[in-house]
Amino acid sequence: MLHELIGRRLGVALALALCAAPAMAQIPRQDPRTCKGQPEIKPLEALQVRTDKGVHAFKVEVADSDREREYGLMCRRSLAADRGMLFLFAKAGPQMFWMRNTLIPLDIIYIGENGRVVSISRNVQPLDERGAPSAGPAKFVLELAAGRAAQIGLLPGDRVLHRALPRG
Repeated sequence: MLHELIGRRLGVALALALCAAPAMAQIPRQDPRTCKGQPEIKPLEALQVRTDKGVHAFKVEVADSDREREYGLMCRRSLAADRGMLFLFAKAGPQMFWMRNTLIPLDIIYIGENGRVVSISRNVQPLDERGAPSAGPAKFVLELAAGRAAQIGLLPGDRVLHRALPRG
């Protein structure tokens, strides 16, 4: 039993490391003073989050290409409280995000293929490359300004609404 548990945890850790390694190797570290990322992805799209505190509206950039997902919010100097970035993946699986060249602290929300929050990495610090893994399979990831998840009362199991996520 213990061997099975350790094996599963090592398997998940290895899968997460393999997911993050190619992207980390491709994107060089940049000097924060001269950091250049991708321009804002337009058009911004409506996204809502339903929590026990109510429905909260955001305008998000949608990262649905490899390049957009790799660069994310790198080199951005700020993120408004009503803004974010939604990452779309082809299938659900373990996800791990890291903060290479990311200059602002973020809340990273992992969302399952059913549109419900799987886990939240809160207040992930700028330039931290250790990685913030999901607690389960996620098909979507939402990045918000650090502290926003707590402000709106966001918890695992809450629903995220967007055109790319399932309804129900």
